Amino acid sequence: MKSVKVTYTVKASFVAKNKENISIFINDLQKMNNDGIRYSIYLGEDGKTFTHLSLYKDEIAQQTFLEMDSFKAFQEQRDASGLEVEPNIELMNLVASY
Repeated sequence: MKSVKVTYTVKASFVAKNKENISIFINDLQKMNNDGIRYSIYLGEDGKTFTHLSLYKDEIAQQTFLEMDSFKAFQEQRDASGLEVEPNIELMNLVASY
């Protein structure tokens, strides 16, 4: 299983649009109904720092997710928004889960 944590900070003026873009790709992910992908997004106390946690059964599941048009659009708009803090990508190893 692959685990990835991505944290970034958007400008306050982009928070609502970022949430909207997240909703679009999460909706597409739900429609895909791929049990090899688990994805969660959290908003920090500052109201503009997002943390994405993803778990992939394997490389194929991860690639399937990364190739989603709505996810690519989300990334492009996020990156073009003028981020306060660039995405920090951390690969993690799952030790236990419940």
